Amino acid sequence: MSPQSTSFKSLEDLRAACLDLPAGSDIAAGAVARRQDTLTKPPGSLGRLETIAAWLGRWQGRDMPKLDHVKVFVFAGNHGVTAQGVSAYPSEVTVQMVANFAGGGAAINQLARIAGAKLDVIPLDLDHPTGDFTIVPAMDEQAFLAAVSAGYDAVTSDMDLVCFGEMGIGNTTPAAAISTALFGGSAEKWTGRGTGVDDAGMKRKVVAIEAGLKRHADSLSDPLKIAAALGGRELAAIFGATLAARKNNVPVLLDGFVCTAAAAPLARLHPTGLAHTIAAHVSAEAGHRRLLEALGLPPLLDLGMRLGEGSGACLAVNIVRSALECHARMASFAEAGVSEK
Repeated sequence: MSPQSTSFKSLEDLRAACLDLPAGSDIAAGAVARRQDTLTKPPGSLGRLETIAAWLGRWQGRDMPKLDHVKVFVFAGNHGVTAQGVSAYPSEVTVQMVANFAGGGAAINQLARIAGAKLDVIPLDLDHPTGDFTIVPAMDEQAFLAAVSAGYDAVTSDMDLVCFGEMGIGNTTPAAAISTALFGGSAEKWTGRGTGVDDAGMKRKVVAIEAGLKRHADSLSDPLKIAAALGGRELAAIFGATLAARKNNVPVLLDGFVCTAAAAPLARLHPTGLAHTIAAHVSAEAGHRRLLEALGLPPLLDLGMRLGEGSGACLAVNIVRSALECHARMASFAEAGVSEK
């Protein structure tokens, strides 16, 4: 598929792509691990920094990984389900925040700069919100595939690491709906306050999710149909971008609840669908920790954040850079003249 003209023609076309995933390089990961054992430290003493270095090596296919080209993608979309009163902010804030990103005034602008990452904000048909999923599917097949393709096209093989984030007023409601549909339990169990709704707003969110699950009951056995019926364009784009990263051997840092829920269908379609990803952080949104546990993705950070925008993923870039610096620049016992155990 061309990196600039991907077009998934059907759900079955997309499903086939999701079932045919590269496994990463055992050779490169093994070489990284062997080098770690020669460095001037007790074995395993750098904890996850060591496994992060091996993870980079596996998915880049390099025994000496690099982080020269780090990219942050923020996908933005609007949601028809906001008509149910599920957000503390109006939908026009999505457009306003995209303008803020362009002007350099958002948190993600500052965090991307500090992380040495290039920021790319991709708005997705903001003038046309998705359908209100309590009444109709959020997206029909064509709209869903177009959004997936937009995310897929964004990621190219020259990238060393990518971070995914989102902006979309109301999008914690689709994220909770997708999580409920994929992993079961009550809607209330997966639902949080998002942008800060009050108790009445929380009840409206739960009611909306329950209505959506009932309305689309026939789709709940298929992760792709779940993502189309209950999701949003920015979530679909994150799904497509996560798939493209795997196809292009690019490791991924996932951001918060919405981003993780967007990628989660890939884990339901393929047993190692998210092996090339690391959960950058666990957010303060109620369902995120539960979702990470369900996916087997231990977070790197726990800072009580709930902003989105890729903010937690950007912070984690600095940890990944630290892991690589230790791997690449520490002396071996032989080089330093230090006695081994």
